[in-house]
Amino acid sequence: MDIQLHYIEKGEGEPLILLHGNGEDGTYFMKQMDEFSKDYRVIAIDTRGHGKSPRGEAPFTIRQFAEDLRCFMDEMRIEKANILGFSDGGNIALVFAIKYPLRVSKLILNGVNLNGKGVKASVQIPIIIGYKIASFFAGKSPEAKKNAEMLGLMVNDPNVRDEELSQITVKTLVIAGTRDMIKEEHTRRIFQGLPDARLEFVEGDHFIANRNSEVFNQVVREFLASE
Repeated sequence: MDIQLHYIEKGEGEPLILLHGNGEDGTYFMKQMDEFSKDYRVIAIDTRGHGKSPRGEAPFTIRQFAEDLRCFMDEMRIEKANILGFSDGGNIALVFAIKYPLRVSKLILNGVNLNGKGVKASVQIPIIIGYKIASFFAGKSPEAKKNAEMLGLMVNDPNVRDEELSQITVKTLVIAGTRDMIKEEHTRRIFQGLPDARLEFVEGDHFIANRNSEVFNQVVREFLASE
């Protein structure tokens, strides 16, 4: 890997890796770190080009981020981990679990989508417009280039095919907010495509891990403890 990913770590025990959403960093999960570090070795990573992790020269794509995760686990000598991903972080976790199913103990997918069509139009249309504008100015402005890359993740990625979901053999929790920006039928479609999955909706919007953390953490804790 051409960069070193920044991360924060707390607790001991079985590894639980946390992957944040677009434009965020690992601190999004502070309420999860405090809770789950009682029983797990919790590691929240800053994705390439996010937080304190450098951009590097590799492609700025969900699949590259999944490869970054594999390299990170290799460097940390983590053979297998529970992985909780939110939004784009969930998309990274999804792609990672498809390609490296043996590296995942249990998988939690929070507010994920297979493609841009899974996002409600009221959210996705402004993203597409912003992406086109930023892309137009990307050659003239470093800030516009950065914005184009960030928005491009939500326009062009992750493009996972329905049939690829069957490759995820690990026990999976699909969890979303009752008022999530991801369409409910899309969330259910992901759940139905997974061989061994549980579906939960928690009261709230896209950011339930942060804004309704008590309920979110309880659902996740029960799932991680299940056989």
